[in-house]
Amino acid sequence: MGYLLYKGLKKPLVFFGLKDKYIYYAMGSAVGGFMTVAILSSLIGGWGLLVGAAVGGIGIWWSYKMQDINGLHNKTKNDNELHVISVQIKNTKILQKK
Repeated sequence: MGYLLYKGLKKPLVFFGLKDKYIYYAMGSAVGGFMTVAILSSLIGGWGLLVGAAVGGIGIWWSYKMQDINGLHNKTKNDNELHVISVQIKNTKILQKK
């Protein structure tokens, strides 16, 4: 008896080119931009609208930029480090007594 396997389960969530946690960062930036637009446009008018839109736009741009720089997962960068791995060799011909 065979079971059907959905092959898309292990793939990350993608929305407009953003993956996984960066979707939430961009969504938070957009909501923050909308709130800033609402507050500043009521306080100072048209300039507040522009400042709020800039805040949201820069936040979304930052999400795309951070995804390009950092990638989806945290990666450790080992610049100028030398890793020495010791290997134990067992030679059976030397250890055998005839």
